[in-house]
Amino acid sequence: MDKTAIKNFAVEARNMLRDSAISQAGLYGITEDECTEPVQTGNGFEVYKTIAGTDNRIFGDTIKKRASLVKAIDEKGFDNVIEEVAYTWFNRLIAIRFMEVNDYLPTRVRVLSSETSGKKEPDIVTQSLDIELNMSQEELAEVQKAKDENRYDDAFGLLFIKQCNELNDILPGLFEKTDDYMELLLKLSYIKDDVIRTLVDTVPEEDFDVSKEGQVEIIGWLYQYYNIELKDETFALLKKNVKITKERIPAATQLFTPDWIVRYMVENSLGRLWIEHLRANDPFLNEKQLAEEFGWKYYLPEAKQQDSVNIKLAEIRTSYKDMTLMDIKCIDPCMGSGHILVYMFDVLMDIYKSEGYSERDAVFYILENNINGLDIDQRAYQLSYFALMMKGREYNRRFFAGREVEQGGRSWRKNLSPNIRSIKESNTLPDDLVNQIKENFIGVFNDNELKCIQYVMDLFKDAKEYGSILNVDNEARQYASVALKLYSLIDETHPYCIENNLDIVQRLLIAEHFPIIDELMMQACVMSENYDVVITNPPYMGGSGMSKKLYEYAKKYYYNSKSDLFSIFIEKCNAMCNLNGIQAMITQQAWMFLKSFLKLREIVLKNQIVDMVHLGARAFDEISGEVVQTTSFVIRKSNIPNYCAYYSRLTRLNGEKEKRNGFLRRNKLFLMNQDKIKTIPEKPLAYWLSSQLLKCFQGKKLNDVAKTKQGFATGNNNLYLRFWFEINNRKMNKKWFPCNKGGAYRKWYGNNTVVADWENNGFKMKAESGSVIRNPDYYFKEGLTWSSLGNEFGVRYSKEGYLFESKGSMCFVNEKSDLRYILGLLNSCVARKFLSVLAPTLDFHEGPVGRIPIAYSSKEKEVIEDLVERNIQLSQNDWDDFEISWDFKNHPLVRVTDNNFKTTIESKYKDWKNYKDMSFSELKINEELINQKVINIYSLKDEMNSTVFDDSIKIRKADLERDIKSFISYAVGCMTGRYSLDVEGLAYAGGEWDDSKYKTFIPDADNIIPITDEEYFDDDIVCRFVDFVKVVYGEDTLEENLDFIASVLAVKGKSSREIIRNYFIKDFYKDHCKIYKKRPIYWLFDSGKQNGFKALIYMHLYDKDTVGRIRTNYLHKTQNAIEGALKNAEYIISSSTSAVDKANATKDRDKYIKQLNEMKIYDQALAHVALKRIDIDLDDGVKHNYELFQEVEISSEGEDAKKKKVNLLAKI
Repeated sequence: MDKTAIKNFAVEARNMLRDSAISQAGLYGITEDECTEPVQTGNGFEVYKTIAGTDNRIFGDTIKKRASLVKAIDEKGFDNVIEEVAYTWFNRLIAIRFMEVNDYLPTRVRVLSSETSGKKEPDIVTQSLDIELNMSQEELAEVQKAKDENRYDDAFGLLFIKQCNELNDILPGLFEKTDDYMELLLKLSYIKDDVIRTLVDTVPEEDFDVSKEGQVEIIGWLYQYYNIELKDETFALLKKNVKITKERIPAATQLFTPDWIVRYMVENSLGRLWIEHLRANDPFLNEKQLAEEFGWKYYLPEAKQQDSVNIKLAEIRTSYKDMTLMDIKCIDPCMGSGHILVYMFDVLMDIYKSEGYSERDAVFYILENNINGLDIDQRAYQLSYFALMMKGREYNRRFFAGREVEQGGRSWRKNLSPNIRSIKESNTLPDDLVNQIKENFIGVFNDNELKCIQYVMDLFKDAKEYGSILNVDNEARQYASVALKLYSLIDETHPYCIENNLDIVQRLLIAEHFPIIDELMMQACVMSENYDVVITNPPYMGGSGMSKKLYEYAKKYYYNSKSDLFSIFIEKCNAMCNLNGIQAMITQQAWMFLKSFLKLREIVLKNQIVDMVHLGARAFDEISGEVVQTTSFVIRKSNIPNYCAYYSRLTRLNGEKEKRNGFLRRNKLFLMNQDKIKTIPEKPLAYWLSSQLLKCFQGKKLNDVAKTKQGFATGNNNLYLRFWFEINNRKMNKKWFPCNKGGAYRKWYGNNTVVADWENNGFKMKAESGSVIRNPDYYFKEGLTWSSLGNEFGVRYSKEGYLFESKGSMCFVNEKSDLRYILGLLNSCVARKFLSVLAPTLDFHEGPVGRIPIAYSSKEKEVIEDLVERNIQLSQNDWDDFEISWDFKNHPLVRVTDNNFKTTIESKYKDWKNYKDMSFSELKINEELINQKVINIYSLKDEMNSTVFDDSIKIRKADLERDIKSFISYAVGCMTGRYSLDVEGLAYAGGEWDDSKYKTFIPDADNIIPITDEEYFDDDIVCRFVDFVKVVYGEDTLEENLDFIASVLAVKGKSSREIIRNYFIKDFYKDHCKIYKKRPIYWLFDSGKQNGFKALIYMHLYDKDTVGRIRTNYLHKTQNAIEGALKNAEYIISSSTSAVDKANATKDRDKYIKQLNEMKIYDQALAHVALKRIDIDLDDGVKHNYELFQEVEISSEGEDAKKKKVNLLAKI
């Protein structure tokens, strides 16, 4: 099946049909903005202005059709009507294409294409005089006239409408009589590149052909892809906090279920029900063999059970013993395009045939007795209806002719229609309708029937908001009785109609309102029933996307499952089941684990999970990544203690095919006693746990020996949180205090980068609207911290003196002597195993962490504590080796030596590499030793191993490129005065400058370091860097060291100095912004892409005259230097005899001109800002201060001068 072609067609067809409908509406003076009044009226005609400004005179039936269109727009809105028209004709086109390809059309003549290869004219046009469409002589003459006048599209349009009307006889649920606005807004062409050509020419015919590749399944894919743009648009609106309306819910939540999952659900619910019936009548039948005989390869036979369980199962089977095939009632309450219903049909056909029924008869019994469906979407109803009718035709060639029915001594041929419904609303019915009925049909309806009508009207007000989750009183007989009476009044067979002449008011009530009430009664009947089998793939939509009405209804009637529509449907489907009935679903997996679904899990666990296929991510090929993580399961509405179910774990397999094959191979099949799940805190469905792991959960928890706490929420992180390197360091522990805020996965120590404004005991933060100050009594205490969100769980030691934020949860042990032991347990593989159960969605907040089982071993405690202490030291050393740490002392490759002693960076790097390799290996060995001891403490040595993989060790190995670049960064720090070769740690980060700290290497005098693409200054950044290398390593090794540095940098250049210069020009600032998390402390003044001017400053040394000095002392000097270079290039061009020299000079000249033009504009912007003498406050942070120098507005020169915005600083 060519899904790409199907997708492209569906998306394009929707837009074509919508555009065509809008254009057609415009011919009748109807637009999105208004429905205009006629500009002229007369006897039997009206004239309207078209959107093109011309007059359009309409008559008779067309006037009525326009009036029905205006009424529909008033009730539903313009866009909803256009969408309805588009999808209705789309569905009909698809249906006709499917039927003509499979030769299902009663006429046996193709409508959209031709049997003759290469012929574009549809056979219906060619054979218009011979085809049987019940056309009048006038209609035939009109078609022939259109053909004679070469108006073939007009002829086709007339024939197409006639064909649709004829199909009403056999498919009334899809082909309603098109005598209203639907026909008015239709304009088709088989000649132009329109919907028909796109369908016939681009979607392979075999995709529709049931004798080849095509199946009714193609209808589902067309439905999904048709909705794709509407779905994207809906979610874009949701990001803007626009709730999902009832009209958009189908598109937003539609997800076509993979075929194999549908088969799994149907075979293990409906199929299981029948196999249980057979086994009830013959206990010696083999369940697995029966399933194989039916060809149900996705059926999971029941696991071996305890004797007490087998007795209960036998009792349940007894309830199925006397069940007949026609007793089985199945429903899909969210049927979509009917994929599940279609396979229900196939399985029921298997069963009927096994009981001796012919396919011809079974078709009618299935549709009459067994299958039911509901959906809020009319387009889904149309497609489900069509899919089931095509199934009927597939099994019975005479299906469309109906079957003979006898009743009351008379017989007639009855055309069947599936018992499926698009949920209708009562919104269009008048509020006083019951009173009108009572007054105008005296004695026809009794009080109970009138109450029933009123109840149904109230119930289905805005019914599409709620769909199948509406709770309907179980009065199916009364609904059916009232519906029958209403129908007899509609077709005037009721005694009241026979005995009385109906007046105009009665006829109006019957014509306008009774069909709607009748439909609502039948709808109530379906929704109030209980079913033997309920199977569905429900919509997935969280509370944040729900409309207010839907959310309030969910909160009121589904309090235990209100978090998402899928969870509400788990509860609802269970309620729809008969006792011992079976529900099968595919839903998101969140309900299995999250605390918010605990009450729902308790409801589920009161029933019997028969089996489950845990799919995880990528179960749908149409959805990439981790967006939708699902599970499919079968539940019987019964409660059998100690029942053991099979769980197929497919979470690590990718894509539909891999997961399907994994299921069929029965690999990763777990057996779990449902009652044991209840012993785990909060009852997550951790079916994969061994008996010993389950036993661990019955001992002490972390919360028994420590307090796990969540930190504050500031209410405004931009105001109250900073990276430590942004602030004036003199204010550390005065205004700004260290704060744990999670961060990347790291164990033992580190991620200390954030500070919080807690001046005056957090006075400002406490007063902030939206702030939540949690657990202040624990602030600044020693403890353990971790990142509450992330792919991995790693716990770090936190010294005294730290605040903690909501994403940096903390643990405070009851006994201080236990802190390192607890840290060792939490960073072990055993704790991660526990968290795979307690926090499978990777939300490591204090709740699940606090429930980690804790076991003590006095024998191993001291050893573990010693290992943990060493791991903390190794991790702290690693953290502090890099300048991102506030305890960074100096760069590991730096050594100030006597210039007579030969030292190379390469040799220093080798020493550094050996040191890092040893630290890494030691930490890995220590972690494996801790794992080994913890595994033994929990008695898990038979099912876990202590191996630690390299990628889980988070201290850093040496990395030549990274470490050379960090050396360059340190050198820049020394040039700016942030660091000094004479003192450890920060030399300056705010406050008073101290010259005495700088002896060996003197920082730049004015905090401005030019970066130029040629050596215009003897103190530019490259010259300063060369001086730095010379000072640190000596002059004798200077060139060797520069060559080594250049060899590491991935940039081009003819010499080491040129390579280093190019690195500073192109990559240094990008690397700096990356290291400092887009909060650079060195700011790059940058004229633009031509690299005309660049200069680096240190933010902490900025003053309000810095910009002025950059302009006068550096930009202008650079301009002068480039102008000199330009003159030299022009001289070479004019005087040189060498073609090579001329070519190079020409290239240089062009570069200089572009640079000077760029610098001219930049100079204006610098001048503008220099005059402002902007001051910055480091407390405001880099982001705020940086923006003060961006988008500077200047005026361009010339008569057409326009405002232009210039960034003084490089974008970050």
